Amino acid sequence: MSTDLILALDVPTREEAAPLLRQLRGTLKWVKIGLQMFTAHGPDYVRAVAAEGFNIFLDLKLHDIPNTVAKAVESLAPLPIGMLTLHASGGREMMAAAQKAAAQTKPDLLLLGVTVLTSTDAAGLAETGVNAPPETQVARLARLATGAGGAGLRGLVCSPLEVPLLRRELPAHIQLITPGIRPATEAGATSADDQKRTMTPAEAARAGANYIVVGRPILKAADPAAAARAIMHELMQKPESPKT
Repeated sequence: MSTDLILALDVPTREEAAPLLRQLRGTLKWVKIGLQMFTAHGPDYVRAVAAEGFNIFLDLKLHDIPNTVAKAVESLAPLPIGMLTLHASGGREMMAAAQKAAAQTKPDLLLLGVTVLTSTDAAGLAETGVNAPPETQVARLARLATGAGGAGLRGLVCSPLEVPLLRRELPAHIQLITPGIRPATEAGATSADDQKRTMTPAEAARAGANYIVVGRPILKAADPAAAARAIMHELMQKPESPKT
């Protein structure tokens, strides 16, 4: 199984994004547009990035009553997007309504259930009343989204640390998309970002991730295209098995 790279285009403005996209055109296929850019520039920006030849992962993490989320999916369906996120914590009914709307309006759209954010640890979960470690909550939400009797989603967003668990528990066709990725050259460095549950690209690929999402290590690189190529090269490397 191959693992593909998605750029998290988490920058403030389209003017800042433009030179990055020019440099990365032809190097990687997928770009993630999140709330920051979508709120600032709207659907037309999604169309503009797609017109430059990129596949679009629209990361809006929809979470509302089932009918509202379903209508949002219908509204987004005309856009040139390949992936769209919603919070699995919204529940089975909400996710099922979204999946039904996608099937009726854009059958090839991969809806992704977001399990536990990579910025959330056990203490953060406990503050919201979830008295379980992140991996337990991830597995619970994954089954709700994709398992037998679940909402019928075909993909999930999870920390790379939970990928081995989900690969054991879920059908092989379920697509796993993992943020919280740090290249091997940065894995041991102190980071100023908010990711708490991370892996290197090679570790995530070996664990069974279909896609990894990387932002700052590419966006802040002196040569973003070279940084992206290095990560893709790392994806093809298998780390040594841990010694027991």
